[in-house]
Amino acid sequence: MDASELRPLFLFEGITDAQLGEMAAVGDVVTFEEGHELFREGDPADCWWVLLEGQVSVVRRAGREATVVMMTMDRPGQWAGGFHAWDESSQYLATGRAVTPGRMFRLPSWELGRLAREWFPFAVHLIQGFFQTVRRMDAMSRDRERLIGLGQIAAGLGHELNNPASASARAVDALHDSFDTLLASLVAMGERSLTADRFVAIDSLRREIDPSVANTDPLAVADRENALSSWLDQRGVKDAWRITPGLAAAGVDVAWCERAGAILEGDTLGPGLTWVESTLSTQALLTEIKESTARISALIDDVRSYAQLDRAPMQAIDVTEGIESTLKMLRAKLGDGVVVVRDYAEDLPQIDAFPAELNQVWTNLIDNAIDAMERQGTLRITTRTDGDEVLVEVSDTGPGMPLETQARAFDPFYTTKDVGKGTGLGLDISRRIVVERHNGQIFIELRPGETVLCVRLPRRRPS
Repeated sequence: MDASELRPLFLFEGITDAQLGEMAAVGDVVTFEEGHELFREGDPADCWWVLLEGQVSVVRRAGREATVVMMTMDRPGQWAGGFHAWDESSQYLATGRAVTPGRMFRLPSWELGRLAREWFPFAVHLIQGFFQTVRRMDAMSRDRERLIGLGQIAAGLGHELNNPASASARAVDALHDSFDTLLASLVAMGERSLTADRFVAIDSLRREIDPSVANTDPLAVADRENALSSWLDQRGVKDAWRITPGLAAAGVDVAWCERAGAILEGDTLGPGLTWVESTLSTQALLTEIKESTARISALIDDVRSYAQLDRAPMQAIDVTEGIESTLKMLRAKLGDGVVVVRDYAEDLPQIDAFPAELNQVWTNLIDNAIDAMERQGTLRITTRTDGDEVLVEVSDTGPGMPLETQARAFDPFYTTKDVGKGTGLGLDISRRIVVERHNGQIFIELRPGETVLCVRLPRRRPS
């Protein structure tokens, strides 16, 4: 193009005619009509655009079809893009769309970088240093946000693990005492010359006891315990109070004891019933240990599923499974005050995605919803198919979101939480994961009584 057309622009003040001519020689002019898209949000910023005439709106996506106008380029000399000149991984931050017919000067980013390094090496060092500093600060802030989220999940997981671990420890201690009692009662029966046939008979009677069908109502258990205590006292059984709670809890009643008394005659009644009670207690404690260790194992599996350990980064995944893993990780924070309503589509197709990263998105959205409701309200999670996309909605019944907050919700470091309770990066990280990593969309909808975070993900990720 003719360099004389660039000379009047304020942008090129201080550049010599020779330099301007060199720039014009490696660039070209793009003529556009109304509605023409010059550059697109998320694409590599491989060109530098300078307005010559006309108007161009710079817009960003804010929903499935909605766009937000960030600025309007209407003054010749205004520019956009070109970031590849300083950073090869940079992308266009918005879309340039023509409002009126006009023209723009287009220069490849690598040419812009080459010319700048030749003409202004000191300035290029400053620009590159600025880019690196900003990226380093951004990375540190995002790492801090991830560590905060990891800390919250670790605290919740520790709380969840503590209950079954403590139950197992208590059961093991009690099992030691129960086993000692069982052995002692066997020795006592042997010393009292209990015959083999009578031992087999009392063991057969013991097998009829099924604690799983016993009435566990506290009043019913207390009544059985009182009746058993009276029955044993009448027959001179010493320390009856030690065995009646276990027998009553297992559903043993006086009628069963009458049958046992017919087998265990004389001084073998006490040791025989003690042996029965200790075997029942041992079985109950072993069951408790089994359930507790199974709970610990399930929690570990939940963590592996959430973190996607030992799995490929890109997978064909079921979005619902990731959401459920996240809910399990946040169970402690949900507490009893948040009611979770699951509205999952039964025919939801699998999508190509980075599951560990999407789990971070679900963590951020659910965590924010819980905080917005102050842990009291209804959390609704919806999944459904919409054409070639999968739609996930996370809604809460909190106080709502003002329009000014909604407009800035995805901005880095913007937060409405108190100091020390939020970094303002959760939604920004979520936006990057959804938009930049999965070519999807994330936006906010305000509905009567609800604030809804919507995520749209394509079923197949473009190569």
